[in-house]
Amino acid sequence: MVTKLSFVVSLMFAALLFTFDTSIQDCKCKNITLYGRVKVVENHANFRVKVVSSHPDLEVKKVTSHPNSCGKWQFVDSHPDFTVQFVDSHEDFKIRYVR
Repeated sequence: MVTKLSFVVSLMFAALLFTFDTSIQDCKCKNITLYGRVKVVENHANFRVKVVSSHPDLEVKKVTSHPNSCGKWQFVDSHPDFTVQFVDSHEDFKIRYVR
């Protein structure tokens, strides 16, 4: 009986992790490509992002045009491809700015 319960709890935990998986794979998170036109917002962002100096999940290069490859972000005020909210904790992923 304990074995079946442990198995069920493990399956539920795995399903929960899968549901809230925000890892970056193939330059995507939550099935959104992580390059393009980005708008910074205070609420209801696609992603909660923490800026770090080491061990980032994604290296971001700020560009003024042609944000067409992984990590190239053009910050805009309108018509974004996705939105970010900068946070100090509980982030979806961490970034480090590069030149």
